[in-house]
Amino acid sequence: MRILFLFFILLFTSSTALAVTKNMQAVQIYTDNQLLDLIKDNKHLSQVVLDECQLVQDIEARANKANMPSYQFLWGDMLAYGVCVKKDIPLGLHYMHLAADQGLAEGLEQLGRYYHIGKFMQVDIERALVYLKTAASLDNLAAQIRLAELYQQDYGSPLDYPALYSQLHHSLTDDKVTHKKISQLLATLASKMPSKVVDEAKRTSYTN
Repeated sequence: MRILFLFFILLFTSSTALAVTKNMQAVQIYTDNQLLDLIKDNKHLSQVVLDECQLVQDIEARANKANMPSYQFLWGDMLAYGVCVKKDIPLGLHYMHLAADQGLAEGLEQLGRYYHIGKFMQVDIERALVYLKTAASLDNLAAQIRLAELYQQDYGSPLDYPALYSQLHHSLTDDKVTHKKISQLLATLASKMPSKVVDEAKRTSYTN
C-alpha cells in the first residue's frame, strides 16, 4: 500500500511539473506573414490575449525600434483599445498613422474607416476618402466596399468611379453575402457612368 501511495504521489508531482513547464514555455513571436494574416482576419488583438500578453515587449520593440508596419499597426491597436497595455488613444493612433505611412493597406483602411464613422476622432469624409482610395488601390476589399458606399452617397469625384469599378469588378471573395453586395455596388457605380467607360473599366486593372 505504501509503495502504491508513493507511486501516485510521484505520478502527481511529475504531471504537475510537466504542466507548469508547459505553461512557462515562451510564446514565439509572430512572423510578419503570420501577423498580417491575423490582421486581415481581425484576430490580431484576440491572439495577443490568447498568448496571455507575453509578447508585449517584443511587439513594442518591433513597432518602435524595428519600425515594422505590421507591428506598428498591432501596437497602435493595442494602445487604442487598452489590450495588455494601458489605454492611450493618441499614441495608438500615432502608431496606426506610422503603419499607414509605410503603405500598410490594413492601416490605411482602418484610418479611413475611423475618419468615416468618427471612431476616436471627428468625422472627416475628405480624409476618409484619401485613406480609403489608397487602401483600395492596394487591393484591400474592405476599403473598396466602403469607398463604393461613399460614392453611392455622392461623396468623392466621379472621375474616380472607373478605378473603383475596375477594382471591385476584379475582386475575389468566396463569401456569398459579400459577393452579392459587390454586385449591387457595381450596378450602382455603372449607373453613374457611360457604358463605354464601364466596359473600359472592366478591361483595365487599377490595383497595384
